[in-house]
Amino acid sequence: MYRFLIKPFLFSFQPETAHKITFALLGFLSKIPGVKFLLRALYLQNEPTLEREILGLKFRNPVGLAAGFDKDAKHIDLLDHLGFGFVEIGTITPLGQPGNPTPRLFRLPEDGALINRMGFNNEGMESAIIRLRSRKSKIIVGGNIGKNKITPNEEAKFDYEKCLNALYPYVDYFVVNLSSPNTPGLRELQEKGPLKDLLNHLMVEIAKQNEKKPLLLKIAPDLTDEQLNDIVEIVKETGIQGLVTNNTTISRAGLHTSEEKLNEIGNGGLSGLPLRERSNDILRFLRKELGNNFPIIGVGGIMTPEDAVEKIKAGADLIQVYTGYIYSGPTLIKKINQSILKEF
Repeated sequence: MYRFLIKPFLFSFQPETAHKITFALLGFLSKIPGVKFLLRALYLQNEPTLEREILGLKFRNPVGLAAGFDKDAKHIDLLDHLGFGFVEIGTITPLGQPGNPTPRLFRLPEDGALINRMGFNNEGMESAIIRLRSRKSKIIVGGNIGKNKITPNEEAKFDYEKCLNALYPYVDYFVVNLSSPNTPGLRELQEKGPLKDLLNHLMVEIAKQNEKKPLLLKIAPDLTDEQLNDIVEIVKETGIQGLVTNNTTISRAGLHTSEEKLNEIGNGGLSGLPLRERSNDILRFLRKELGNNFPIIGVGGIMTPEDAVEKIKAGADLIQVYTGYIYSGPTLIKKINQSILKEF
């Protein structure tokens, strides 16, 4: 039904418009008595053997929704009924900001990919907190945090600090996002010195809290081997609890989409199927260097249940989907969990 009816309808709209239509419709339907029960019956694979204890948290299954899909924590209760084991909100910045001009999200159907240059568009941490306070579901929620575009890099750690402290009572773990290619200069903070300083600063802030919550770092797939070695060193030195690998790539290598169309789209981060192999290679490297007990969330190129199984075999403790969910539809999560049950 999704492939032959719903997807062609949604793909007839601009991607951001389709996103809004989808959640407006689901929000309306979910108010009808019995619909939430039906959604859970259709999409939730509820098996005790799928549960994972990672990062000191108990996930009902290892398949999460990546950051960027529910930027402002508007749909957590609804997403809880669609089969996910956890949801990562954001990227959230201290102040709301509009992001980059539209259009800024583009489909590449020939490649099973998206290009986005959203630019951390969100309503800010205070708006997110209002929604987090009122949520009813108990699904695990991660807070993906970033800096405002107007904040210079030398002051970036204070933006991350503000978001961490403000969101601390309301999310279960944090992800530091320095790897988006769509905020000017942001990736410079992945360099060894600034990165170590930022993570140490945030670990000090966490140490002040009564309850210790995990801090993870989301990295780019475009890092060099030297930079990946630096990441491993920094992880060990700072004591952060996990990594999310990977964010979107600036590479356009090997795409089937025409050069003319790519030039028309312009800059942005590429996600989806073309990212799969690079993401898995980085995952294998990190697993080898950091050992079997270090938590890693694998993201990038999960379009099918087979891709998800491959990601776990490459070393992911948990996985996240985004682009694959858009292309494959809501049954993808249940199918992935069924494949995990068979394979593991």
